[in-house]
Amino acid sequence: MEKAYQTIITIDPHIRSGKPIIRGLRYTVYDILSYLAAGMTVAEILEDFPDLTVDDIHACLSFAAERERTQPCRLSRA
Repeated sequence: MEKAYQTIITIDPHIRSGKPIIRGLRYTVYDILSYLAAGMTVAEILEDFPDLTVDDIHACLSFAAERERTQPCRLSRA
């Protein structure tokens, strides 16, 4: 069973300038989302970063989804 993202994603002002990170490690949610957006698979990310888990990746996605749901969109008009 997957853990709630709140148990995996943490914010520490002394690590990565207070950006949301995974389990107190130096991987930010942004890093993982960027890898996924660039086309990396979960398997490739886990291979490159063996201290991460599938639950960590899913927590990043859940965190981003929750933030998208609760924060207003700030797109500029072209």
